Amino acid sequence: MIEKIKSENELFSFGNTDIYSIRIMSLLKAYSVKYDFASFYRQITDGEITAVFSRLDNDVTLSIAENADLLELEEFFTVTGFSSLLCDGGISFNFRYSEGVVMKSCKKLELHKSYASIDRYPKLMEMFNMLDYPTADFEAWYVDASHRIRHGCAQAFTLNVGCEIVSSAMFSSIYEKNAILSAVSTNPEFRNMGYASTLVSELICDFNGDVYLMREADKNESFYKRLGFENIGLWRMYK
Repeated sequence: MIEKIKSENELFSFGNTDIYSIRIMSLLKAYSVKYDFASFYRQITDGEITAVFSRLDNDVTLSIAENADLLELEEFFTVTGFSSLLCDGGISFNFRYSEGVVMKSCKKLELHKSYASIDRYPKLMEMFNMLDYPTADFEAWYVDASHRIRHGCAQAFTLNVGCEIVSSAMFSSIYEKNAILSAVSTNPEFRNMGYASTLVSELICDFNGDVYLMREADKNESFYKRLGFENIGLWRMYK
């Protein structure tokens, strides 16, 4: 049985800790169940929660337990539709998809540049100009990012040299002692100089917990491995 939840407490007994459940629970913490554009669901099988998923506008994130009813989930998504559906790479639905790699920080490596400083409360407009979001709408991104940050479910960072922003990154989802790293970017004229490495290493060392990220299958593996990340699985994005 799949049901829309009416209270945050209805998901708390779900035992998964993966990058997908972190996204879902962070979103739930940020928005609760009071907004029409953010909704949350659970699948109940034999009295247990076997899957949870969120729908932000029409983008779905799904986390499942081993005994989830995948046929029921596929039928549900076929009927309700979606713009995107993010889940573990081992989940097979009859929709077209792309996939990449999930990484997790397995050790903390300290890197420093004495002449650079990290701004933990940057102006989001200046940070947005650093990001490679060619189709993103600034106003929508700003409203969502600032809301999550105010509720302790996200953090934004820039690395500055003097008054100039050189690199930027975000913890786009934070839940309990877990965070998801995203939006790592460096001003083109300062690339290959170690600035992004310095920023990411500082964030990992300062965060008291595990840090996850999603990357494209053929990009940035050596960069993140040098910073203590290891590949732990595949993500899959259905469209």
